[in-house]
Amino acid sequence: MKNELQEHDNGSGAIIRKNMDPINYVMNKSRNKADNFVDGVREHVRLGSKFSETVKGKLSLGARILRLGGVKRVFKQIFGGREGERLLKASQCYLSTTAGPVAGLLFISTQRVAFCSERSIKLSSPNGELVRIHYKVSIPLRKIKRANQSENVKNPSQKYMEIVTVDNFDFWFMGFLNYRKALSYLQQAISEVKNTLQN
Repeated sequence: MKNELQEHDNGSGAIIRKNMDPINYVMNKSRNKADNFVDGVREHVRLGSKFSETVKGKLSLGARILRLGGVKRVFKQIFGGREGERLLKASQCYLSTTAGPVAGLLFISTQRVAFCSERSIKLSSPNGELVRIHYKVSIPLRKIKRANQSENVKNPSQKYMEIVTVDNFDFWFMGFLNYRKALSYLQQAISEVKNTLQN
């Protein structure tokens, strides 16, 4: 591995370039990944209503994933499997709703983007009874016009992902444990479907 250049601020605003040996380069790269992960965990927990509720939800979700035999089986149980569909990535995050952020799992497959809340929510049925259901969203990739990345200007560690459909509905996801990886899988899936539709 060749030496990499690294820029350092000496406190005066001037940037000093230094050669970095391969070991330091790898350590700095690992530290940046760890810092990004810690920021993701912090943001994920911050969005929850209460810390204890967030932890309880995560434990419940983990137990469900283990009980069913993994995230692929959870995806198939919740959303059913389509012919030729493969799950690419599952990410814990929040979906922004008018009632506030809803914690859950975002599934990115070769055919759709789907979200399911980790806990059931209470809704009134047409006959006035309260029922508990999981909040679910399923968007076929061919119906996605674009996926935008965004961040809070005042706090860049708060990153958002907006999915806009061809009929101009938008869905905002936030609080990812690994935002970059989720965004990368989403962009890859959308790109592959668009290439398939154009050919």
